[in-house]
Amino acid sequence: MTETRNALRFLLNDAEVALDEVPATQTLLDFLRLERRLTGSKEGCAEGDCGACTVLVGRLRGGELAYESINACICFTGSLDGAHVVTIEHLSRADGPLHPVQAAMVAEHGSQCGFCTPGIVMSLYSLWMREAQPGQLSAELALQGNLCRCTGYAPIIRAAKSISSHGSVVEDPLVKHREATKARLRALRDGKRVEIGTGKGRLIVPASVDDLAEIYAAEPTATLVSGATDVGLWVTKFMRDIGPVIFIGDLKDTQSISDSAEGMTLGAGVTYTRARAAMVQKYPQLTELWDRIGGEQVRNAGTVGGNIANGSPIGDTPPPLIALGASVTLRKGKSRRVVKLEEYFIAYGKQDRQPGEFVESVFIPALPAGDQFACYKITKRRDEDISALCGAFRVTVAEGVVKAAVIAFGGMAATPKRAKAVETALVGKPWTTETIEAALPAFGIDYQPISDMRASAEYRLLAAQNLLRRFHLEGTGAAVRLVREVA
Repeated sequence: MTETRNALRFLLNDAEVALDEVPATQTLLDFLRLERRLTGSKEGCAEGDCGACTVLVGRLRGGELAYESINACICFTGSLDGAHVVTIEHLSRADGPLHPVQAAMVAEHGSQCGFCTPGIVMSLYSLWMREAQPGQLSAELALQGNLCRCTGYAPIIRAAKSISSHGSVVEDPLVKHREATKARLRALRDGKRVEIGTGKGRLIVPASVDDLAEIYAAEPTATLVSGATDVGLWVTKFMRDIGPVIFIGDLKDTQSISDSAEGMTLGAGVTYTRARAAMVQKYPQLTELWDRIGGEQVRNAGTVGGNIANGSPIGDTPPPLIALGASVTLRKGKSRRVVKLEEYFIAYGKQDRQPGEFVESVFIPALPAGDQFACYKITKRRDEDISALCGAFRVTVAEGVVKAAVIAFGGMAATPKRAKAVETALVGKPWTTETIEAALPAFGIDYQPISDMRASAEYRLLAAQNLLRRFHLEGTGAAVRLVREVA
């Protein structure tokens, strides 16, 4: 029998917080501003897009303590048991000297109206702690999730590069007192299940994945929340009643990453950020896509398993994972079953998941030697934008002939879906421009996309066809030749 605790416990700046009354859908931003009067974190968009609410959350991972930037506006307070929340107020006292990040922003004129500045400072703080001398690319990636309408980013980038000239990172309190903070967090982690509230307002934090399986089998109508990068909007934008809520984002049992010659297995709770190094090493073709999934705050909170479980037709990870032949392990109670990812998505808002069943892990086969593979994301703006369409392509070519083809798209149908008519038009044919052009009409058989705010149906269909052309040109080296001829 799992022991239960009826209070949520975490560190907030220097103080320990214990809450025995927490609304299941209370956001961290509301808790900070309305209950603790820590108003440095701002509400700009309430959907994890602008970064004005950015705070740091520190969690123990394998005995180490890592601080990451997250969006407080879509993070639920209930997800923070055993964590350390750090807000802008922690950096410097009102009567004290500026923190090095703040000093750099002042010196480089990185702030004008100032509304977005606290969030930018916290994003740069997270960057500085892991990279004391960041370069241009690191600074740009760290700031993907922060929108600024005043400065044009150039002075903010200069500030990011110059932080260490205003102070030493080893003297920063979060670094200097890391061991003491780790000890405090370990003391908060007693291995108990957290339960607060009743009925629809009930909040549950399982003690383990086995505990989760038991709880969810008994309460299959509850909402599972991991990173809340989508579910948060259900509450802040659509005012949905999602209770009772089971928070699963910090379950140690779902954090594993294992690699072998056969492929890679990701626990459902592995975030995009934690998965990145392993994923891009094994599948380097996914590097650009991975760095364009939301902003850094979203990648720090969102999980690959959650992206799959949610079943969105415009999720970024299903198309390439389908093309690679991925499968998911679904669990209900003590029972497990494995489903091919392409078969997991049934219809819009409907997945092959029974009541009380959840995604426990995803297996991604290794890319066979010689296979050509690529993934392309099409958006209105390059960074931190939802896909208009996302296409993934994998072909096996031997002696100039296509032996196998797997093509999958998101944003083209009610679910992530393979282009089987296009695949059929390619297999057995020479891998030539003529074959590609002859296969293009088959996209109209596979997909009947819709028109919406992100793209028209006509644009989506033409873009999908052009991506196949691009994949062929890049795979045959013709794209390089064309560039050289134009130059």
